[in-house]
Amino acid sequence: QVQLVESGGGLVQAGGSLKLSCAASGRTGGTYAMGWFRQAPGKEREFVAGIKRSTGSTAYADSVKGRFTISRDNAKNTVYLQMSSLRPADTAVYYCAAGPLLIRTAAYDYWGQGTQVTVSS
Repeated sequence: QVQLVESGGGLVQAGGSLKLSCAASGRTGGTYAMGWFRQAPGKEREFVAGIKRSTGSTAYADSVKGRFTISRDNAKNTVYLQMSSLRPADTAVYYCAAGPLLIRTAAYDYWGQGTQVTVSS
């Protein structure tokens, strides 16, 4: 089993920045890719960004491209999501996910508990 713990969420004004962290523990050997998803009230969970742990290759949703940056520290088994130029539309619960493939769907094997990000206008 793999445990994922997110941190770093909070309340920020529009235009501000936040950095989310996701620490993985347990049997992380098969977690070749990690991703960030978000879910706003009444909406489906959507892909935000993903990264391959070995190569550092990344993928982003169009809505966050140029504003968000995903990165990883393999020594710490941690993935980060640096969010800048935040908008009220970015308000959601952000979830970390891990699995064998970097994909844009929610078909990851492991999920964190989520961290709330609220952007005020």
